[in-house]
Parts: sequence; C-alpha cells; structure tokens
Amino acid sequence: VQLQASGGGSVQDGGSLRLSCTVSGRTFSRLSMGWFRQAPGKEREFVAAIRSTNSNPYYKDSVKGRFTCSRDNAKNTVYLQMNSLKPEDTAVYYCAAATGLILSAMTSAQSYGYWGQGTLVTVSS
Repeated sequence: VQLQASGGGSVQDGGSLRLSCTVSGRTFSRLSMGWFRQAPGKEREFVAAIRSTNSNPYYKDSVKGRFTCSRDNAKNTVYLQMNSLKPEDTAVYYCAAATGLILSAMTSAQSYGYWGQGTLVTVSS
C-alpha cells in the first residue's frame, strides 16, 4: 500500500488548507484512514480519522469544528479540510491507513500499518 500526501503549505493565522492523501495498492474502500501530525520536538498525535464504512469522522478535540475529514472512494483519496488554522496547528501532517480498525483504536498510531510521507503545514501569527 502506498500513500501520497499533498496540500501542505504556509498560511497565516485564520487561513485554510486542504490536505489530500491518495492511496494505491489496496482496495481503498476497505481501508480506514487517519490523519496524524507531529510538531517539532513533540510526539506524533492523532488529528482525525474516518473508517472504511464511511461513518462519521472522529476528531481530536482541539480541531473539532475547524477540521473536516472526508473520503472519496472513487478517487482513492482522503481529505483533511483545515479552516481557522492556528499557529499551534503547525506540524508535519501524515496520513495513515488501516484494515479492520475498531472505533476504540482509531486514535492510536500503532493501529495503522501504512503511512504516507508527511506534508508540512506552517501557520504564522
């Protein structure tokens, strides 16, 4: 399975970006997808996830109402629309894929077996 993330960049406080992650090598509709991020000097943390059943996405509390995770199975792509960005959102963002992901495991990086290369998001004040 290969994951290719894109869409990162530099924006000012309050700006928006949309990240995309395109998957190949596996039936995308059967994969649950997650977004994680890692800021300099910090551990990788969960941001959002959407299961293979395309049920309601799950979010880190601090991004609820600002970020929207969605998927397009016809395009083998998962998206992370990020609005009202804040400087504390600055990080390298990673997409990840998992099979057979249960709800309670969605926020754990260890649950995901496949990772993209990361895309840098920088939010300046």
